[in-house]
Amino acid sequence: MTEQDTHDLIKLLGSSDRDFLLRNNGDQVKLDTLKGKNVGLYFSASWCGPCRRFTPKLVEAYNELLSKGDFEVVFVTADQDDESFNAYFSKMPWLAVPFSDSETRKRLDELFDVNGIPHLVILDASGKVVTDSGVEIIIEHGVEGYPFTQERLNEIKEQEETAKREQSLKSILESQSRNYVIAADGRKVPVAELEGKIVGLYFSMTSFEECGSFTRKLIEMYDKLKAQGENFEIVMIPLDNEDEEESFKEGFASMPWFSLPLKDKTREKLIRYFELSNLPTLVIIGTDGKTLHSNVAEAVEEHGILAYPFTPEKFAELEQIEKAKREAQTLESILVMGDLDFVIGKDGEKILVSDLVGKTILLYFSAHWCPPCRGFTPKLKEAYETIKAKNGPLEVIFISSDRDQASFDKYFATMPWLALPFGDERKASLNRLFKVQGIPKLIAIAPSGKTITTEARNLIMSHGAAAFPFTEERMKEIEAEIALEEEKENDMNPEEDQKEQGKEEQRAYEGWNCDGEVCFKG
Repeated sequence: MTEQDTHDLIKLLGSSDRDFLLRNNGDQVKLDTLKGKNVGLYFSASWCGPCRRFTPKLVEAYNELLSKGDFEVVFVTADQDDESFNAYFSKMPWLAVPFSDSETRKRLDELFDVNGIPHLVILDASGKVVTDSGVEIIIEHGVEGYPFTQERLNEIKEQEETAKREQSLKSILESQSRNYVIAADGRKVPVAELEGKIVGLYFSMTSFEECGSFTRKLIEMYDKLKAQGENFEIVMIPLDNEDEEESFKEGFASMPWFSLPLKDKTREKLIRYFELSNLPTLVIIGTDGKTLHSNVAEAVEEHGILAYPFTPEKFAELEQIEKAKREAQTLESILVMGDLDFVIGKDGEKILVSDLVGKTILLYFSAHWCPPCRGFTPKLKEAYETIKAKNGPLEVIFISSDRDQASFDKYFATMPWLALPFGDERKASLNRLFKVQGIPKLIAIAPSGKTITTEARNLIMSHGAAAFPFTEERMKEIEAEIALEEEKENDMNPEEDQKEQGKEEQRAYEGWNCDGEVCFKG
């Protein structure tokens, strides 16, 4: 199926004994009412989580397009029973292929190569397939993407590029129906009053734990800057769901800055515009209305007020500070914080960090709820015990992301090494220092206290205990050992190599291709 394929909608969606589609109240709608309309074929099912999350977005776009009178959606269900179909379809304002017509549904699945749902195929008024990426377009552009053609998408892209060139605080924050931001007490503050200031756009979700932690640090920095009389302001871009309005209001009440209204559609535009990829994100807009930095959240976490005013010159200064820290790094400088100068053993015994100096240390960021962590822990345990059996100067410290003490205790009981206590505040500083974005994560620290590698997990997976002590020199030795073994094998079997080469050539000649591991036809 290609975007050039054209279909007769009546033949496509009907059958020999059916010339209608259904509404969720049971009404039959003649297929010929689709003539002259753009039609979206929506492949979805009630049991599909991503479908249930996407359907409200499609409903919103559909309702906005109703007034045009030239767009319709047809639901093609993948539900397994009539009851599930009816319950799910009851939330949809558009038409559907009857659940009973399984042959048509199967034919449509095959015709449009539906390998996953939700899936939205858009056909224009002539029946030509415009796109099979309707889901992505609706998520990214909403009704602005209509009629969902490549020409329209190119037009949107050009508009966004123009907007970036001509960017101002008003062009970012205002909409056709709103020229203000709101304060926690309900005041409406004109965007114009923020012009000429350095403005932070804070993309946040009050229910997201990492945002809650960052918000506290951001308030601290904000209050200090305001006390110093700095020309700085923050506007929150709330990403909470509309049904989380109460939790949003509760969280916003404790914040000293402004926000977009929770249900404001401008936030979707801003998510695309700033290519939001993670939370929390703090975009900095300069006094001229142009983007100064795409995300300073990490700098605020690490340096607080010292990161202000977030200019390239300031970040160059911070890099020099970071470089000096790395050069001066010791085990104690990263693991000791005030009275927290210890880790714990299996029985809760406190082991001083100073007693670990001179060993290779692996910092193991992990959690019991994380399946990849549970898969990797036995491999790390095997390597650890092999190294220790040879008196290797190694220790592992478990840094937990478990959700409660009981889960921590249960998981730590399976490990033969040390740990930071559950809930230890040093975890946050270690996450920032080593930029831990996901787990499992394994950081190797040299006997000198310097960082050897932040990718020790990959080395354990590839080489096991042989990777110790995880240095670049050791990796070169392993590569040399592997190369030597391969050379020996080749020397021992020259005739076999020649035979295999001849086979590969013959297979290639017969229309087969080989990539070294697999041979496949075509």
